[in-house]
Amino acid sequence: MKQISIIVSFLIAIASFLIFQPQILGALNLASTHILATYTSYTDPATTSPEPDKVSPTEKKDKSSIESQENLISDDMSVPRAIRKVFLAVEQAEGAGARVRRSVGTPQLRNFSPFLMLDHFSIKPGAGFPDHPHRGQETITYLLQGAVDHEDFAGNRGTIGPGDLQFMTAGRGIMHAEMPAQNPDGSANVGLQLWVDLPKELKSCEPRYRDLRAAEIPQATVDDGKVTVKVISGQSHGIDSVKDLAYTPVWLLDVAVKPGGSITQALPKGWNAFAYVLEGSAFFGEGDARTKVDEFHNVVFEQDGEVVHVEVDASATKDARLVLIAGTPLDQPVIQYGPFVLNSKEEVYKAFSDYQTFSNGFERGRNWESEIGKSMKH
Repeated sequence: MKQISIIVSFLIAIASFLIFQPQILGALNLASTHILATYTSYTDPATTSPEPDKVSPTEKKDKSSIESQENLISDDMSVPRAIRKVFLAVEQAEGAGARVRRSVGTPQLRNFSPFLMLDHFSIKPGAGFPDHPHRGQETITYLLQGAVDHEDFAGNRGTIGPGDLQFMTAGRGIMHAEMPAQNPDGSANVGLQLWVDLPKELKSCEPRYRDLRAAEIPQATVDDGKVTVKVISGQSHGIDSVKDLAYTPVWLLDVAVKPGGSITQALPKGWNAFAYVLEGSAFFGEGDARTKVDEFHNVVFEQDGEVVHVEVDASATKDARLVLIAGTPLDQPVIQYGPFVLNSKEEVYKAFSDYQTFSNGFERGRNWESEIGKSMKH
């Protein structure tokens, strides 16, 4: 009888998706649109994920947590990471009127666990990301210019401004809207949004949010002040980030390098890592491996090695700014369709059914409509 029950439930989920497919896909088109992709990532180091209900949003970093590492330092004996590839993040349309440069989550860079997507977005007034669902991942939004309002079906709402971040864990399911502030001068709201996969055992956790304000982010100063590192998550030259913000271990460093400046940044061994250049140009590597990377380009590093070296020529006419991002690979399959990121096709079908029937995490979505998203209807 148990087997019959499972088969019947599975058939109902498929039938629900087929019957309501137009409505489901219409709603999902308001969210980020991705190709259905299946991959198995690298092997995860032996780590244990924290229990969702045991981490306080305001606690200081716990040195015994999976996000903590030994104090990493670089020296002359440190092994540099080789560059795997460099490519331009091409601008494209996304959401409702937004423009993005996607450097992770395209044919140029897939199978790079735990990272699913990185968008460098620009949202002008009248555009945005109205009501849409998520399940199975975390998103990290880092605002560089302007302000973005947020609202979800649990009654949470707020605004992040320049230099602020929001870490959202979708877990078992959430519906929300992200809309740009109306800047007096009509300028665009610019930032980064990184999608990070959740370990399989945490995909059914309760959704949560954590904000990190610009004033809370510690900074490291390197090379006699020619290099500044905002340590959003992770470590740099003796400076440690102040909060555990994501379940999946990720380092996120905002690095500014003046002409003539250089930095050698240590990264956790075995983690996947890449850098995205926001402004200017920088050289990565040393000697014969020295490679110039221009604005809006992504540089992907090999997994072997301990450090990444970055410098800007003394003759450069402007500073370089980049984000250096690293994360622990997850040893699990990934099935992704739009804003649903699960481990099997059956789980994706189930997510469609749950979203359409307002069940198993989406109960609060019934008759819910965000206030900030209503502007998109006029």
